[in-house]
Amino acid sequence: MPHVTPPAFEHHLDPLGIGESAPRLSWQVATDLPGWRQRAYEIELSDGTATGIVTSEQSVLVAWPGPELGSRARRGARVRVHGHDGSASDWSPWSWAETGLLEASQWHAAATAPPAELLGPPDGPALLLRRDFTLRGPIASARLYITAHGLYEAELNGTVVGDDVLAPGWSSYPHRLRYRTHDVTDLLREGPNTVGATLADGWHRGRVGFRGGRTGVYGDRTALIAQLEIAYADGTTDRVVTDGHWRCAPGPVTAASLYDGERHDARLLPAGWSAPGFDDGAWLPADVLDHDPARLVAPSGPPVRRVETLRPVAVLTGPAGQTILDFGQNIAGRLRIRPQGPAGHTVTLRHAEVLQDGALALRPLRHAAALDQYTLRGDPAPEEWEPRFTVHGFRYAQISDWPGTFDPSAVEAVVCHTDMTPTGTFTCSDPLLTRLHDNVTWSMRGNFVDLPTDCPQRDERLGWTGDIQVFAPAAAFLYDCAGTLTSWLADLAAEQAGLGTVPHYVPWVDLGLPPGPAAAWGDAAVIVPWVLHQRFGDLGVLRAQYASMTAWVDQIAGVAGESHLWASGFQFGDWLDPAAPPDDPGKARTDPALIATAYHAWTAQIVADTARLLGRSGDADRYAALASAVREAFRGEFVTPSGRLACDTQTAYALALHADLLDKPDQRERAGRRLAELVAHDDHRIGTGFVGTPLICDALASVGAYDTAYRLLLQRACPSWLYPVTMGATTVWERWDSLLPDGSLNPGEMTSFNHYALGAVADFLHRTVAGLAPAAPGYRRLRIAPRPGGDLTEASATLRTPYGPASVAWSRTGETFTLTATIPPGTVAEVDLPGAAVTEVGSGTHTFTTPMQPA
Repeated sequence: MPHVTPPAFEHHLDPLGIGESAPRLSWQVATDLPGWRQRAYEIELSDGTATGIVTSEQSVLVAWPGPELGSRARRGARVRVHGHDGSASDWSPWSWAETGLLEASQWHAAATAPPAELLGPPDGPALLLRRDFTLRGPIASARLYITAHGLYEAELNGTVVGDDVLAPGWSSYPHRLRYRTHDVTDLLREGPNTVGATLADGWHRGRVGFRGGRTGVYGDRTALIAQLEIAYADGTTDRVVTDGHWRCAPGPVTAASLYDGERHDARLLPAGWSAPGFDDGAWLPADVLDHDPARLVAPSGPPVRRVETLRPVAVLTGPAGQTILDFGQNIAGRLRIRPQGPAGHTVTLRHAEVLQDGALALRPLRHAAALDQYTLRGDPAPEEWEPRFTVHGFRYAQISDWPGTFDPSAVEAVVCHTDMTPTGTFTCSDPLLTRLHDNVTWSMRGNFVDLPTDCPQRDERLGWTGDIQVFAPAAAFLYDCAGTLTSWLADLAAEQAGLGTVPHYVPWVDLGLPPGPAAAWGDAAVIVPWVLHQRFGDLGVLRAQYASMTAWVDQIAGVAGESHLWASGFQFGDWLDPAAPPDDPGKARTDPALIATAYHAWTAQIVADTARLLGRSGDADRYAALASAVREAFRGEFVTPSGRLACDTQTAYALALHADLLDKPDQRERAGRRLAELVAHDDHRIGTGFVGTPLICDALASVGAYDTAYRLLLQRACPSWLYPVTMGATTVWERWDSLLPDGSLNPGEMTSFNHYALGAVADFLHRTVAGLAPAAPGYRRLRIAPRPGGDLTEASATLRTPYGPASVAWSRTGETFTLTATIPPGTVAEVDLPGAAVTEVGSGTHTFTTPMQPA
C-alpha cells in the first residue's frame, strides 16, 4: 500500500506566519510497488473542505483547494492518493500552516527606536529595549510578529524567543522588510510579564561593502517593530506593540559590526532586565518613529540558524607564541567560549581562513577586523559567551589573553547559515574529486547567510548576481534553496524596478560602482528563476518574476539595437580568467562583447520558453524571434563559416556550444574539436573564469570529448579544480590560485578562500559523472545518463527530489559496467548508458549491467 507524507505548504519548512493566502500543497509517496504512479488524489482541509477524488498525477505545488485564507488563519491539510494500479493509500497525517499578517492595516506596531543620545557611531553598542505588561487571565495562544531596522534578539520573561541568527536578515529594506512569527504561548504567564529586545545596527545602519564601505545605508536610527497578540482562554484578546511605552538603556554589547566583530562586557548586563520586577526607572523612554507597514512581508524561506558546532582539530603555536585553533574546516560562523577568570579580564578572538608563515593571514580580510572580545563578569563558574550580531568566515582562530590554563575544549566553532534542508550528495572513487564536492557544499553553506553572497569573510559579503547565476544549478541540487532564492529574486525585481536595470548585487548599495547592465551578472534575473522552475517544478516563480525577466531582456535588446550585438558599456566579462593579472581580475582573454551577445541570445530564448509555459503565445513568438536574430548576429560577428570563433578561447567555445549559437552540425563539430584542442594545448589546465567555468565540461561532453573533459576535471596542477584540494582547501577559492604553489597568498586584493562560483562544476558531477539529472521540471522525469571517464571506477549521487528520494550508483570492473538507480514513486526515468539503447523505467530500484565502453 502506498504511504503519503504530510503535505508541505509552498517551500516552507516551518509554515508558521506564512505570507500566502492560498498556499500550494506538495506531498510525496512511499511505496514498494514497482512502477507506481498516482492516478488521483484527495485533499481534506481542517475547515471541512474536501476535494473528493481529483483525477490528476500532480503532487508538487498543487493549487490550494479551499477559500483563500485571511490573516492569522490556521489550517490543517491531509492527502490520500490513488494509483493507476488500483491501489489507494490511507490518509496522510495532518500538517498545519498558519498565516501571518497579510494586510498592512493589521499592523498596529510603531517603530520603537532607542533615543538618539544612546546611539554611538555606526557599528557601535547594541541597546536594550523593554516593556512590562500584564495578562489578565489564562491564555489560549500568543503570537509575536517581529522585525527591526537593524538586527534584533527578542526575549520574553528572560527567555530568548526563537533560534534565529542575525534576524531579520538582509533584504531590500526600502521595498521589502521581512518579519517573523513566533509562537510564544509557553513563554507567557498570567499576571506580570516583560518583553524585551537587544537591537544592533546590522546591515541597516552598520558598515556594508568594499572600498571602506558605507554606513547608514538605510537610515541613521535603528528601531524595533513588534506586535504581540494574545488570545485568552475566554475568547477575548489583547495586543502589546512597540509604542511610546518602551524604555531603553545600554547593554553589555559595547560594539557590534558584521565585519569587525563584537565586543561584550558581561559586567554591564543588567540582571533580570527582560523579566518582570526589574526597575527600569533610570532607563530612558524610547522614541517612536513612523514606518511603512506595507513593506513588511512574511518570509518565503527559513532564517539563519546555528546549524552545527565544530571542535578544534589542532592547537597550533604561532611564530610569536600565539595560540591558534584549527577547526579543520572553513566556515561562516563564530566562536562559543567558556572562560573562567576575574571580573574585567578580556579574552580576544581573531579569525582567518588560512595561515601565512604560521600566523593568521589577515590581508585577505581587507577592512574587516573579524575580532571579538569578551570581558568576564567574574563568576565562580565558567561563563559561556557567543557573539550574536556578527559572523565571520574562518577556519583558524587566535585566542589571546585566555585566563588561566587554556583548555581547547572550552572553545567551539558555531556554523551559521540559512537553515535549508540538505538534498543532494555525491561521492566517487577519487578522494580528491569527492573532497572537491564537499568543498562546494561547504562554500554554499558559508555563502547562504540569509542571501547568496560572494564570500563570508572580508568587507564585502554582497549578493552578487553573477555568482549565483552560475552556481544556481549546483545550489538547487545540494539544498532546498527554493524559498531562499525566491525571496532574493523578489528583492532583485524590486531593485531592478527602482534602478531601471538589474544591479550587480542585490540588495543594492551604492559603493561607487554604477549599477548599469552587465552580462552574466544581470542575466541572473532570467536564469535563476528558470533554474528554480527546472529543478523544483515551480511555475509560480516564473509567473512572479516574469515582469523582471522580460524587462531585463527588453533593456538589453534596446542596448544592442538593430545590430543585436551587445558591444557597449561596462562588462565584467570572464571574470577571474586564470590569465588575468592579480591586480586586474577583469582582464580576461575572451571578448566581453562575445560573452554579452551570447548571454543575450540565451536569456531571450529562456524568456520565450517561459512565455510559452505561461500561455503568453504572443510574447513567446516575439522573444523567440529576438533570440533567433541575436544568434544570427552572433554568428555573423564571431563565427567563421567553418566554426572557428573570432575569439579563440576556452570560454568562447564553451559558451557558443552551451547556448546553441552554432546552427550547422559541422560548425558545432569544428567548434567542439577546437575547444578540445585548446584544452589540450593548455596541458588540460582550466583556462576559464566565472563565465566559462560552469560550461566547459558540458560543452566538451556535448561534442563527445569526454576524455578531454575528464582530463580537465581531474587535473591537479594549477590552475585546476583539484589544485586547491591538493593545497588543503576545504572550501572553493575565489581565484584558481588564491594560494600559490609555494604556499604564499596570491598578491591580488581579492583573495577569498570561500567563493562558490568556480564550484559550479558540481552540477556536471551530478548530471554527467554520477548521471542524475532532471529530464522534466521538478524531476517529474529523470535522466540517468552517467558517462564514466578518467580513472574513476565508481560514482554515486543521491537527491531528495520533489517526488521523493532518487539515487544513482555505478561501478566498473574490468569490462563490466554496473549501475543501480532508485526512481521515486510517481516518476519515470530514461536510462541512457554508454553503448546501450535508451530505456524507460518506472519507480523502484533497478540494476543494469552492460559491457564497458571506452570514454
